[in-house]
Amino acid sequence: MKISNGHKTKGRFLGNPSLAAMERMENYCDAHPGSPSAARRPTLQYRGQLWIALLGPSVEEGIVGIGPTVENALRAFDAQYLAGLREPTERFRRGVYDSKRHAAHI
Repeated sequence: MKISNGHKTKGRFLGNPSLAAMERMENYCDAHPGSPSAARRPTLQYRGQLWIALLGPSVEEGIVGIGPTVENALRAFDAQYLAGLREPTERFRRGVYDSKRHAAHI
């Protein structure tokens, strides 16, 4: 396997992974210009063979997408971002309401 600074070899990007991730994020955002990733530009981190797309101060407090590739992490981020914008389903709202009402009578 030939190693060169910043070139792909056998499906892996060799060299600076941060530069490669930024390039892959740019490509994803160009391909999906209306996505939350393109609009909000989450930070990318690589942890234990997984990419993390994060918008916010921490994984616990922010919007997070996790995946084995930059693109998968950005897709997961987009899904989480959009899920946070949707209203809960009627069934979910009724279930929470009923459980609170039931707890008050016990």
